[in-house]
Amino acid sequence: MQTKRIHLAHELSLLCQRNKDGSFSTQAARKRILYQAAMQLKALGVYNLSPQGLKPRHIEKLVGLWLAEGLSAGTLKNRMSHLRWWAEKIGKPAIIHRDNTAYGIDRRKYVTNISKARELDAEKLAKVNDTRIRCSLELQAAFGLRREECLKFSPSVADKGDSIVLKASWTKGGKARTIPVRTAKQRALLDRVHQLVGKGSMIPPDKQYVEQLHRYEGMTKAAGLSKMHGLRHAYAQARYLELTGRAAPACGGRVSRALTVEEKQQDNEVRLIISKELGHERESVTAVYLGR
Repeated sequence: MQTKRIHLAHELSLLCQRNKDGSFSTQAARKRILYQAAMQLKALGVYNLSPQGLKPRHIEKLVGLWLAEGLSAGTLKNRMSHLRWWAEKIGKPAIIHRDNTAYGIDRRKYVTNISKARELDAEKLAKVNDTRIRCSLELQAAFGLRREECLKFSPSVADKGDSIVLKASWTKGGKARTIPVRTAKQRALLDRVHQLVGKGSMIPPDKQYVEQLHRYEGMTKAAGLSKMHGLRHAYAQARYLELTGRAAPACGGRVSRALTVEEKQQDNEVRLIISKELGHERESVTAVYLGR
């Protein structure tokens, strides 16, 4: 009897469809990377592999190929997270080492002490003629939101008065988080957004997220607004100054080794606060925003 041929790429696509963990962008990236992994395994001579048949040797083959391609540590780290998701969904999380260094993947280096902050240029913002997208950009700057978060933002759901709460489905990694409302400027912006969309979101009722994302990309480019992820850097640096009374190292402030014991303790506590507000879990990630 002839054995039915397994098409791993198709099977992994079905696995992704059945398990919609994380945000829209996370799901899209996962599906793309796992499809790529399936095709690369086939090119490496691995045939008729089912998703449940994943073994340590397959991981080693993929990582070996990726290392040979000279991919960055950050790219490798992201790909490994998708492979771990695959292993977890088939009930085999232990087949992948927890530590990426076991595969020869260097730890990602975050520290540059060079600011990547961007301010929202008022003249360029005025060139964005879509009010929802213009307000989305203002939300991005005022609360350090990611692009997907500022587009999916719904004020009637998020606004709690002294804070905003982002739903898990809006965020990268599917983790809900709370960000304080600290200033009159933030409150005024939220009030404007309430008036603009009411019970809705920053995505018009007649559009899907992907359509609004394309409008965002097209309009920001036409207005000369680029590297808008830098708005999160600016938010983080402003919060650091507010909470410590010192400029962040990336803004010319004193580096960690120049701080007193008390200041180092405060520095660590503040970085954890900022990390959570940005949607991260680890203090170490703040070095990319604040320097070290």
